[in-house]
Amino acid sequence: MRLLEAYGIDTVFGIPGVHTLELYRGLPNSRIRHVTPRHEQGASFMADGYARVSGRPAACLLTTGPGLTNAATGIAQAYSDSSPMLVLSSVNERRHLGMGRGRLHELRSQSSVLAPLCAFSHTVMEPAELPEVMARAFGVFQSSRPRPVHIEIPLDVLAAPAGFPTTAARARIGRPSACDASLVRAADLIAVAERPVLIVGGGARDCPGAVRQFAEGIGAAVLMTGAAKGTLPVDHPLCLGSSTDQPAMVEFIERADVVIVAGSELAETDFWSGVPRFGGSLIRIDIDPATLTRDSAPDVALLGDAGAILCDLVERLATPDPARQHLAIQAAKAAVLANLPPPRQRHAEVLAAIRAGLPPDGIVMSDMTQIAYAGNSLWPTDRPRTWHHPHGFGTLGFALPAAIGAKLALPDRDVVCLIGDGGLMFTVQDLMTAVELDMPLAVVMWNNDGYGQIRDGMIQRGIPEIGVTLRNPDHLALARAMGCHATRADDAAALTAALGEAFQRSGPTLIEVRQDRFA
Repeated sequence: MRLLEAYGIDTVFGIPGVHTLELYRGLPNSRIRHVTPRHEQGASFMADGYARVSGRPAACLLTTGPGLTNAATGIAQAYSDSSPMLVLSSVNERRHLGMGRGRLHELRSQSSVLAPLCAFSHTVMEPAELPEVMARAFGVFQSSRPRPVHIEIPLDVLAAPAGFPTTAARARIGRPSACDASLVRAADLIAVAERPVLIVGGGARDCPGAVRQFAEGIGAAVLMTGAAKGTLPVDHPLCLGSSTDQPAMVEFIERADVVIVAGSELAETDFWSGVPRFGGSLIRIDIDPATLTRDSAPDVALLGDAGAILCDLVERLATPDPARQHLAIQAAKAAVLANLPPPRQRHAEVLAAIRAGLPPDGIVMSDMTQIAYAGNSLWPTDRPRTWHHPHGFGTLGFALPAAIGAKLALPDRDVVCLIGDGGLMFTVQDLMTAVELDMPLAVVMWNNDGYGQIRDGMIQRGIPEIGVTLRNPDHLALARAMGCHATRADDAAALTAALGEAFQRSGPTLIEVRQDRFA
C-alpha cells in the first residue's frame, strides 16, 4: 500500500476475500480510500470511470479466482478503450501453482486468463520483484498506450516481509518522439493540401490546445471520435463534431486530399457506416506502434505524443486561409442533422434536456443503449473527458459503476449516468454503493422495455423477437428500497428540473424516462 501511495494511487476498489486479507493489512495506515462495490465487475468499471475522467490510474484489489474473473469484463473494457488500471490480485501459494490440487479459487493458470486483457500480467514469485514490476506497470501508464496491468501475488509471498524501500517511486518514463525525416515528409504533404482533415481520437484528447493550434494553423476540418468529444469546441468553425458514424462525414473525409489521424484506431465502433476509403494522403500519429501499421496503411507514420507532434508540424507550415473550408463544414453538419431518423430526433430532445440540466463541465457516463448511441454523435460539449461510452468492448452495465468512479475522482463535478433499462439490471446493485457513499449522482434510465437496439435489428431482418422484450421490475420502487431518491420525467422541462434537484441531494437519484411517454 505504501508503494501504491508513492505512485500516486489514492483510491482502490475491491471486495475483501479470505485470499486478500494480507493486502488489506496495509490499508489502515495509508491515505488510500477503499470503495466496496457489490460485485467485482463493478470494481473494474469504477476504476475505469475514475481513470477516464481524471487520466490517472486507480487500482482494483481482487481475490483469487472468481473475484478476478468477475472483474474480467471491466478489465477488458478498459483494455479496449485505453484506460490505465492497476489490477492487484492474490493467487494460490507458489507450491500449488499449476498443480491442479483443488485448492480454493484455483485456476490452472490465472495469469494466462488475464494476459489477453492487459498490457501484461505478472506473477510476483519473490517479494523483491514487486518494486520492479510496479515500476514497469507505471511505465506503461506514463509512456505508451495506457491499458490495464495485472500483478498477482501468491499467498505465501503476500505474507512474507517486504525487504525493500516502499516510500519512493522510480523515475518517470518519457514518451517517444517522432523522427525528423517523417515529420518533414508529413509537413510536405500537408503544405500542398487544399482540403485537409484532422481526425482526433481518444489518444489526443488531452491536448486540446495543440489540436486547435494545428487545425487553425493549416485550416483543417476537425472530426472527433466519441472518445475525443470536446477536444475542439463544438461551435468552432473548423469543427465537424463527432458524427463519425454518419455517411455525410465519411464522404467529407473521402474528399480530403490529406487526412491526419491523431490518436485513433479508426475502429469499427467509430465508423459504423464503414471506415473511409482515403482518397488522398494519410498521416497517422499514435503512441502505439501497432495502431500505426494496422488496417489503413499510412503514407507517413509518426510514433509519439500526439500533442507534441501536432505542435511540431504546425511550426513547420505556413498559415493558409483559415476560412477556406468553412462553408463545406457547415454543409456537412447540416446534412447530418437533416437526415436524423425520427427515433434519433426523439433522442436528441432528451439529450438536449439533459444538457440543459448539466453544467458545462458536467460529466456523462453512458451505457450501451440507443439514446447513448445517438449521444456519441449529438451530445454537445466543449471540454474533453466529459462524455464517456464503452466504445470498443461494448459492455452493458458499464455506466453506473463507472459514474461512481468518475464522481470519486472529481467530487466537485456533477455526474450523470445515462443507461437503459436492460443495462441497469446488469449492475443495479451498485446503487447501494452510491447510497453508502452519500453520492449526489443522477442516474437517467432510458426505458424502452427491453434490449431495444437488438429488437429493432430483429424486426429489420425479419427475425422473430426472441429474448429482447423484458419483464421489468418497478424500477422506482427498487431504487427507493435501496435508499435512492426516484422519479419519472415525462417531458424535457421535468427532466432538466429533476437533474438540478438530484445534484443538490446527499444520495443518488434514479430518473426514469420512458420512450413511450416522453413528450
